[in-house]
Amino acid sequence: MELLFYHLERAPLEWVLPDLLSKSLEKGWRAVVETTEPARIVALDGMLWTYSDESFLPHGTIGDENAADQQVLITDQPGNDNKADIRFFIDGGDVTAHEGYERLVYIFNGNDEDVLNKAREQWKLAKAAGLEATYWQQSPEGRWEKKA
Repeated sequence: MELLFYHLERAPLEWVLPDLLSKSLEKGWRAVVETTEPARIVALDGMLWTYSDESFLPHGTIGDENAADQQVLITDQPGNDNKADIRFFIDGGDVTAHEGYERLVYIFNGNDEDVLNKAREQWKLAKAAGLEATYWQQSPEGRWEKKA
């Protein structure tokens, strides 16, 4: 299982997440987007329908009657209801508590000291658990550069 940490500095989550989800779907993967804030589910749901005038991302939210059939499922709960290959953590969460995915992605805002400290803690826990983790940071041009 791959574990990637994405350190946001230039672009907000709302610009980055749709691209990462699109790339996951292009691979034929299903995805889970985990938030620790239940109110954020509604905001993400709306954003994924309207982030682009040219397209949208097919998705649903936990509690939908067809949640198990969704290519992308937004949740605030543990579990893998849609049998996803990749799980995105966007508001924290414990990356060491998830098995059975091809990839885990921990996305965090590097401009918020509390969030940055939580990400560092997750990095240390992942390394201590023996997980193979890589760290990616946005360049001044907005590209992803592997830092560790």
